[in-house]
Formats: sequence, structure tokens, C-alpha cells
Amino acid sequence: MGKENIFKTTIGNESTHQDSNNNGVRLVNFDTTKNLGVKSTMFPHRNIHKYTWTSPDGNTHNQLDHVLIERRRQSSILDVRSFRVADCDSDHYLVVAKLRERLAVNKKSAKKFERERFNLRKLNELEVKEKYQIEITNRFAALENLDFDEDVNMAWENIKENIKTSAKESLGLHEWKQHKLWFDTECLDFLDQRKLAKMRWIQDRSRSNVDNLNNVRRDASRHFRKKRRHI
Repeated sequence: MGKENIFKTTIGNESTHQDSNNNGVRLVNFDTTKNLGVKSTMFPHRNIHKYTWTSPDGNTHNQLDHVLIERRRQSSILDVRSFRVADCDSDHYLVVAKLRERLAVNKKSAKKFERERFNLRKLNELEVKEKYQIEITNRFAALENLDFDEDVNMAWENIKENIKTSAKESLGLHEWKQHKLWFDTECLDFLDQRKLAKMRWIQDRSRSNVDNLNNVRRDASRHFRKKRRHI
């Protein structure tokens, strides 16, 4: 996207490009129809903090990645810039937006209720299924002698508690799977190597540094996949 005055209300005047290409015009048209604003081209920064992609030879720079937001919420974004040294394992730079948002908290929804989850798979076992049926039948038989005509809420609470108690005694509670940790110090070493290789590539975009960065990225990705596969 460029700096045409006709698009100024949508994209501002801080783009790194002077003229909009076909994709830029299509993006502006999309923003206009959806009542959006492009905030990544509205904040003044040095060009190195606006570029989001650089060619491997370091000769071509582009601002390809953008932050869009509804016009009525534009004031919520305080700044947008790219960070070249962030290790994202990508040929694009990390684009970061600084936000300020005012959130209204509903006191009722803020309360957290820890709900019990029963192991319903055990109902597929004939012995457990029969045990649950007997348990809940006996509990409901005991409720027949009680008089809940005057209080429907009390009747429902008793029914609910009997169902839950029967399920807990017959089925048990669902055991949540504990995920094993796979990210260890060896993975940290690979991240440090990848970050160092990227820093060398940013400082000197020679062919040897490009090849070294690609090799380090490939080795790190292969190691991470292997670690996740064996947990």
C-alpha cells in the first residue's frame, strides 16, 4: 500500500511504499467495505521498523504484514512496529501492536465454578452399567416417600444430588490427561543457535550466512518434531 491521498483516511501516511499495487488497492477496498482501518501504516517509525519482509540477498524490502482494526476501536492501538531480531523461524519479521483496552467485568461471570466430569466411558462396560442402574434406582426409590409438592427447587436439588452421587460412586471421575513436558535445555540450545544465526544474517547477508541460517532452522525444527513425537 502506498501514500495516495485518496486512501489516507484508511491507511494513513506512514507506508514504506509510495504507490499502491493491485493487492494494496484490493486490501484498501476490503477495509473500506468492512469499515476497518490499517494501523500498521499510521505510526511514524524508521523504515527498518516498518519492513516486515526482506529478500535473502538483502536488496529488497517490503511492508507486507499489516494490523487491521474496526474504525470505532482505532484509538485502542497505540503503536505498531516490526521487530527484526525476534526469533519467529520465518522470513517475515514479527509485527507487534501495542494495545490499550478497557474491559467491563461481569461479576457473575468472573466467578469460576469447578464442575465435576464423570467417566462416562465406563457405561460401555456391562457390569458398571448395571451397577449404576441399581444405584440410581435405589436412590430414587428412597425419594418417593418424601413430599416436595410445596418446594419444586428442593425436589430438583435432591434429584440432581442423587444422580451425581450415583455417578461418582459407580463411574468415578474423569482423569484429565497430564501433558508431559518436552521442551528442555537441549531445545533451548537449539533456539540460541537459531537466534545467533539470524543475528549474523541481519548483520551480514552473505550467502554463507543465509545457508547457515537455513541449516540451523532445519536442524532445530527436526529436533523439536522428534522431541514432541517421543513424549
